[in-house]
Amino acid sequence: MSVEILNGATIVGFVEDEEAFTSWVKKRFTTLDEDRDGVLSYTEMMKELQCLRVFGIDTKMDPGEDSTLYFFMFLQFDHDSNGVLDLEEFKSATKRIMLAVADGLGLSPMQMILEDGGFLKKAVEWESTKLLLP
Repeated sequence: MSVEILNGATIVGFVEDEEAFTSWVKKRFTTLDEDRDGVLSYTEMMKELQCLRVFGIDTKMDPGEDSTLYFFMFLQFDHDSNGVLDLEEFKSATKRIMLAVADGLGLSPMQMILEDGGFLKKAVEWESTKLLLP
């Protein structure tokens, strides 16, 4: 974990850099695909959704309510309704989530604690490489 400063523009810039974003999504997909079957099951994707802390860090929900909400989120991303996410569905879901977070952050810089390997951390790392270029 590290403390970083970012805003919505940081995230949007990363998502709009098709090469960098696609490369990171592929790596993340491979990491999440524990059984190496080329798709993400609900169980594999739920771990990612929980890492995003979609419902807040201090939110207390009973386990049934928690898993029901994650299941409905998963269904939103499963475009072909086959019960798993392929790489393109995962990329689309990740993009939607990241742009929603960017919209919520707005343009005011915020100091945040970010998890290593997470999409916000990757966006900050991407931006820092752009700042170093002439």
